[in-house]
Amino acid sequence: MPTLNAAASAALLEAFTAISASAALAIRRESGERSAQIKADGSPVTAADQIAEAVIRDGLERFAPEFPVVSEERIDQTRVSFKNANVILVDPLDGTRDFIAGRDEYTVNIALVTDGVPALGVITAPALGLMWRGIVGCGAERLQFGDDGKTSPPRAIETRPAPNGELTVMVSRSHLEAQTKAYVEGLRSVRLLQSGSAIKFCRIAEGAADHYPRLAPTRDWDVAAGHAILKAAGGSLTAPNGSPIVYGTQALIIPGFLAWGDVRG
Repeated sequence: MPTLNAAASAALLEAFTAISASAALAIRRESGERSAQIKADGSPVTAADQIAEAVIRDGLERFAPEFPVVSEERIDQTRVSFKNANVILVDPLDGTRDFIAGRDEYTVNIALVTDGVPALGVITAPALGLMWRGIVGCGAERLQFGDDGKTSPPRAIETRPAPNGELTVMVSRSHLEAQTKAYVEGLRSVRLLQSGSAIKFCRIAEGAADHYPRLAPTRDWDVAAGHAILKAAGGSLTAPNGSPIVYGTQALIIPGFLAWGDVRG
């Protein structure tokens, strides 16, 4: 398996940043057309999902052709082993339901997973003009980007210590199912913040929230970029029983997770 040194990781992060910004601008151009089709798994897909997918694929073929890509919109065409390999995970439009509803909480997620472990990631919120990125072991950053796709100088971000009092907990706006709701209700002294997409990971990474539980299944491409950024910012993400998250299973499904800003959480 090719080993990425610090320089190679930084170069790849910059490539992901540029590709993600291009995809974000493509989604913006499609924001007036939000009609959707329903895929075989019951989830919606729009023209913006497909256009962002094409932009990202083109960018990765030019900047990182050596790495296999697993993407939500082409999963039926992809069979990749994660063992002893570098694999790029892509969700070209995470939070499609929020996009359709006209909300701003949708993202573009791109991550590199090395031997099943997230190594770096970029999450971009097209409607907010914000981007979060990080390399595990090297720190995390927040950037802004404009209509020309150019980004601002990055600002370092990090998670915060858990407060002695009220805990700020991120929950899904559209996927708060019974098991996670019961878990949250069992926590003492919490303030809930609802959000769509992978932005929930980013709010913890930048120190605006403390915890994000999800006890229902989700997919690898929904989590990997946020996992990398959160870990780079000083946080943690594990299975509910505390064991490591496993990426690259045959179904590419993560049964559930607990994300914390304070690793003592």
